[in-house]
Amino acid sequence: MKLVIIGGGGFRIPGVYEAIAADDAPVRIDDLVLYDVSADRLETIRRVVDALAPRFAHAPRVTASTDLAHALAGADFVFSAVRIGGSAGRVTDERVALGLGLLGQETIGPGGLAYALRTLPFMTDLARTIREVAPDAWVINFTNPAGIVTEAMRAVLGDRVVGICDTPIGLIRRALQAVGATAGSEVSFDYVGLNHLGWLRGLVVDGRDALPGLLASDAALEEIEEARLMGFDWVRAIGALPNEYLFYYYFAREARERIRAAAETRGEFLDRQQSAFFQEPGTDPLASWLRVRHEREASYMAESRESDEERHAEDVDGGGYQRVALDLMAALATGRSATMILNVRNGGSVPQLPEDAVVEVGCRVDADGVHPLPIAPLSSEMLGLIAPVKAAERLVIAAAREGSRSLAWRAFAAHPLVDSVAVAEQLLARYAAKFPEIDRLLC
Repeated sequence: MKLVIIGGGGFRIPGVYEAIAADDAPVRIDDLVLYDVSADRLETIRRVVDALAPRFAHAPRVTASTDLAHALAGADFVFSAVRIGGSAGRVTDERVALGLGLLGQETIGPGGLAYALRTLPFMTDLARTIREVAPDAWVINFTNPAGIVTEAMRAVLGDRVVGICDTPIGLIRRALQAVGATAGSEVSFDYVGLNHLGWLRGLVVDGRDALPGLLASDAALEEIEEARLMGFDWVRAIGALPNEYLFYYYFAREARERIRAAAETRGEFLDRQQSAFFQEPGTDPLASWLRVRHEREASYMAESRESDEERHAEDVDGGGYQRVALDLMAALATGRSATMILNVRNGGSVPQLPEDAVVEVGCRVDADGVHPLPIAPLSSEMLGLIAPVKAAERLVIAAAREGSRSLAWRAFAAHPLVDSVAVAEQLLARYAAKFPEIDRLLC
């Protein structure tokens, strides 16, 4: 099978390669094509991948290309992992919001909407190219903001594009470990939300709902990073385990102040770190890459922890989105049914949202495609958070599609982390001033 990675010069690509080439990979890739607009970044990542190859008995053939149509031709699967504007763009996403007294974060709030505005035109064009040269390919999207991007690409590719994220499945993995589930346990769950905004509301292990007992136990909650972030009293109060990104909604004030008080934002840290790696990978680029990757993962969501608190080792080494992508590929390619959490068409999963909206829910995947699993109705409390965020997402998609400055303003104003229409207008003006591609897009 042929896999094409769009954004093949990205820092995280060698981790995807490790998962693909591993002895226990759930599906075998014969040809791996790395596509990127930057030949220099492709060359650096290719050197890391070439150094990894001797470690694996099933290493795929790897080629690199800056020709999109040529790279995509004959693809069975396409991974999308691009960052329009690079890590420097992320810094701007964060700093503009912080400068107006709002949360400055990559995918949550105004930063995520700005990221979407400059990303959606490229992703829509990518979807059209895939439809033309690889119409039978499955597209697995982990370009952020993943829910927004997946929804926009679905307008071109329909059900053959699926969005993934590793945070929900990581939450379930930790919960199962905390309740003592084994490899042979029969498991089902109830998870619902949007990308980076969801809750685990039920966890049935061998016919018994294990979630109430888990929530009642301090020892069990101590094993779950999300519970430590949000506080045991809060997860008990809501009767669910939140996705870790809900920290930015539940503790927006605290998150904002910690980010503002830090010497640098997360984006500035990554920009400095990865720019140094790509500029000087050294004589042993693999060793440099491994060191930088560990620093990156250990510092993830640092603003949600106290200054002297480190991530638990098991939370750092969770398998990542690449494992989710491979499990999805394996189910689609082999027909071996798998249950996972994906970003897919709503249909009737959440009746209060449009049917063509993308939601993040449990799904069964097999050779016939992706099938959302039934979920319990949303509480008004959860719907009250999901609905305005989804409204902002759909407005920003419409703004990018129509080139409308008015719709973009409405998107910023609709988001619950933006507390003023006037501030929303300032956000848009400042992002447009910083990003020529946004200014050109909107009229």
